[in-house]
Amino acid sequence: MSEFQRCLQAQKLWGPEVEPQPGDLIEISRLGYKHWAIYVGAGYVIHLAPKDNLAQASINSIMSVLSEKAVVKKELLWEIARSNACQVNNKYDRKYKPLPASQIVREAESLLGKEINYRVASQNCEHFVTRLRYGTAQSDQVRETVATAVGLVGVGVVLGMATVLGSLFLPSRHEEK
Repeated sequence: MSEFQRCLQAQKLWGPEVEPQPGDLIEISRLGYKHWAIYVGAGYVIHLAPKDNLAQASINSIMSVLSEKAVVKKELLWEIARSNACQVNNKYDRKYKPLPASQIVREAESLLGKEINYRVASQNCEHFVTRLRYGTAQSDQVRETVATAVGLVGVGVVLGMATVLGSLFLPSRHEEK
């Protein structure tokens, strides 16, 4: 077992059976969303971080929602994960053939320090890492969030209609007396 994995296990962040390999997608669970990074070896990941230094992505990447720019950073995974669980999640490997690990790492490292456009719906951290691994940007997180929002709006509309119809057709308490 590597020193990196021992550290993550001690923090109860990582399962003992998984050892990330260069080029793997790393999913970090946060409250209400997932932060994504690409593993580049020796415990390091490359990921998108908010442009301003007011909120480091390793502490609070939800702040990146408020920004239109992000910076590509290389940091130790355990520093980014903190007390959040993380896992290897190469979820599109059946759909897309991963690029060679050396190419993924080389491309990710060539972007270090660069400021790039950031949009939650179309250019987020998941899009960034999937483009590196597969050559195409994908984000289930966006689709799932939109589907949930549409579902909630639908429920709200149904409840609103039921309230309106109920008030039209049911006698009021005043009329019952």
